[in-house]
Amino acid sequence: QVQLVESGGGLVQAGGSLRLSCAASGRTFSNYAMGWFRQAPGKEREFVVAISRSGSRTNYADSVKGRFTISRDSAKNTVYLQMNSLKPEDTAVYYCAAARQYSDYVVLVSQGYDYWGQGTQVTVSS
Repeated sequence: QVQLVESGGGLVQAGGSLRLSCAASGRTFSNYAMGWFRQAPGKEREFVVAISRSGSRTNYADSVKGRFTISRDSAKNTVYLQMNSLKPEDTAVYYCAAARQYSDYVVLVSQGYDYWGQGTQVTVSS
């Protein structure tokens, strides 16, 4: 089992920044590709960004490319999502996810993830 705990969400004005953290415990962190998804009210959960086991590969949704940055710290078993230039349409619950991987690839679909965090709310006011 892998436990994922997100933090860092909150209320921010448009144009502002937030950094989300996802702390992982329970298994070897480096064996897992990680991802962030989000779900806005009345909408389906959508992919935001993914990072491979080593951190050498990343993939971003077009809607966040150039504004969001994912990173991981193996020493702290934590993955981060730095969100800049936030827009009201970024408002959602953000979920961290972990996918057991035997190769160094990103996982782009929610069905590919084995473990999920409880989510953290991000609200961007206009």
